[in-house]
Amino acid sequence: MIENPSREEMGKMLKKSKRIAVVGLSDNPERTSYMVSKAMQDSGYEIIPVNPAVSEVLGVKAVKALKDIEGHVDIVNVFRRSEFLPEIAKEFAEIDADIFWAQLGVENEKAYNFLKEKGHTVIMNRCIKVEHALTK
Repeated sequence: MIENPSREEMGKMLKKSKRIAVVGLSDNPERTSYMVSKAMQDSGYEIIPVNPAVSEVLGVKAVKALKDIEGHVDIVNVFRRSEFLPEIAKEFAEIDADIFWAQLGVENEKAYNFLKEKGHTVIMNRCIKVEHALTK
């Protein structure tokens, strides 16, 4: 069973975090991933687009994979379908980021259990923009 941290805990995590890698970030302003990431960028977070299909989003050069990011990542925010989460969770475990965050409507128990067994903080089926707005 997937258990998220409390809203208060999520708020503390968001206050401590500065860099968010966004897996599946689209360069289409109509897409949820773009709108959410722009709002987070406007709130002062550094956004790193992770998408092999785009070269740049929100004025930031995109990387093909999490392992291509230089430096520490606080949150990996995932905008991919639930079936892709186990594969992304494996990549996440290799880069030593702090928080694995799957967006609203995205969850996968296999990925959740894999990450929890390794001691990672995992949030699934929650919108980072909504949690940020409710906890700032």
